[in-house]
Amino acid sequence: MGKVKDILDSKGYGAYTVEPPTTVYVAIEQMCARNIGGVLIVEDGKLLGIFTERDYARKLILKGKSSKETPIRELMTANPFTVSPESSIEQCMQLMTDKHIRHLPVTDGDKIVGMISIGDVVGHVIQEQKSIIQHLESYISQ
Repeated sequence: MGKVKDILDSKGYGAYTVEPPTTVYVAIEQMCARNIGGVLIVEDGKLLGIFTERDYARKLILKGKSSKETPIRELMTANPFTVSPESSIEQCMQLMTDKHIRHLPVTDGDKIVGMISIGDVVGHVIQEQKSIIQHLESYISQ
């Protein structure tokens, strides 16, 4: 199975980030505009946390807070689990399953290089399986 860098090579490197005082409304607005399910919270280049659609539903709406007034630092998940570009797709699937998470920041040392989602992982696995099937069909037909 492949590595995280294989996903980033096809998806692209980088991740959308916001600073801790950014309001939840602004973050959600940007997530919608970019069609993404999560943002990384960064201060002075350091990864502090992650905020996802799930955080919005569980930590803002259900607690009666206002997205236009609440800074994202109040709702972010601090110290998120991360993976490196060299992490295997299997490791990511296991981490996502065990921790019930859908997004993983990708870091190389202290540097943020991207973010992958469960959809990215599933898409990669499907492509890999298609390739294996094509190879086997080609081998059988020879």
